Amino acid sequence: MYTRSLCWFRRDLRLHDHTALNHALEQSQEVIGVFVFDTIILASLPEHDRRVAFIWNSLQDLHQAFTEQQGALYVLHGNPEQEIPLLAQKINADAVFTHNDYEPSAINRDLNVGLELTAHGIPFHSFKDQVIFEHNEVLKQNGEPYSVFTPYKRAWLKQLSAEDYAERKSEELLHRLKTSLKNASLPSLKTLGFEAANTNTINLPIGVKGASSLLNNFIQRIDDYAERRDFPAMKGGSYLSVHLRFGTLSIREAVRVAQSRIAFGSLGAETWLSELIWRDFYAAILSHFPHVVSHAFKSEYDQLEFTNDVALFEAWKTGQTGYPLVDAAMRQINSSGFMHNRLRMVAASFLIKDLHIDWRWGEAYFAAQLNDYDLASNNGGWQWCASTGCDAQPYFRIFNPITQSKKFDPDGNFIRRYIPEIAHLPNKYIHSPWESAHPPANYPSPIIDHAKARLLTLQRYKIALNKTPNISTQ
Repeated sequence: MYTRSLCWFRRDLRLHDHTALNHALEQSQEVIGVFVFDTIILASLPEHDRRVAFIWNSLQDLHQAFTEQQGALYVLHGNPEQEIPLLAQKINADAVFTHNDYEPSAINRDLNVGLELTAHGIPFHSFKDQVIFEHNEVLKQNGEPYSVFTPYKRAWLKQLSAEDYAERKSEELLHRLKTSLKNASLPSLKTLGFEAANTNTINLPIGVKGASSLLNNFIQRIDDYAERRDFPAMKGGSYLSVHLRFGTLSIREAVRVAQSRIAFGSLGAETWLSELIWRDFYAAILSHFPHVVSHAFKSEYDQLEFTNDVALFEAWKTGQTGYPLVDAAMRQINSSGFMHNRLRMVAASFLIKDLHIDWRWGEAYFAAQLNDYDLASNNGGWQWCASTGCDAQPYFRIFNPITQSKKFDPDGNFIRRYIPEIAHLPNKYIHSPWESAHPPANYPSPIIDHAKARLLTLQRYKIALNKTPNISTQ
């Protein structure tokens, strides 16, 4: 039994259903919390970064939760490789508890923290929490990792038991958060070098309370998820990805909700669970194949030729390509940090296979803009669209931006919301304004011919693979 332990919060900004905290409380007489605003990560972010504001606001909730238990949550600003060992020594902690992370840089960070703690006789305990199954827990019969989603999903579901998503209960032990140490105030965003972002204006409820509100709302709609999720003008998604990313919602709670509806035959819940399994799949891919961070999963695609026209890339980023659905998607992410999942695929496919720009450029742009940015999922999604990744979209399936627009935003409601320049156009022309007798003067004509771009894409992928493609379109 430890006298005093330190629980290091990272992607898990909550007290309930928290694996590391649960273990710390069970094994310690007293538990202190800590979160570190990592200066290495923050250095590359703009001063108005929405994610920093989301974390800071969510920490307000966590700080209040510690206060209510008469506990202490330290919020530090520095390099965690230095800050965590120093704090552990300063408060005379007997052990440090935290959760596993799967990004290469995070793995190295945790290794260094663990070595430094061990050098001072302080055990470092790390547990699985942000996924249901990690690394080597779902493997083929020959012990190799899966690289195709469908068989991975089958194995995942076959292996799943109630214990895997059971709540990690610690409420009866929360009294062990009580301490004589001072619960210091949070540093201001300005102190951290950031401006306050108004999360209300981007419709982003924050903290555990925000996650709970969104989850309760989604539960009322989950049965319709399969039918509505692909239509950006509809309220069809869960809008919980940012809360799963920062751990204001436990992945186990999400799976419990899905399972409770699947038991009643909900196709929507089955579809949502499949999306949650994709998170585990991409985390496992990153864990087993860290080269995907900067290279194609399939090495032959590192030879792909890209034009990388900076002007075309700028048009894509700013929503000025002349293809309404693509532009509306980009304007959505720029204004809110959110992009509908179907549109992520459409926008990514357009950048890579119409504009012939390296998928890594788009991946980096999404990484800078998305509120729910996660390295494993973002990389996996971009490589899927680029046809360079595991279980990727076949390279000869190329999204037609007009066809996608007519299919998933048939009345142009989403387009009109983000492109007021063409809002007055009838449905007949909302997907291709240039076909109108009087195209809007303040909206660009298409910057690329999709049909010609598609043929060039097929040629370049054929060269990279040195084989004849089986041509089809979507």
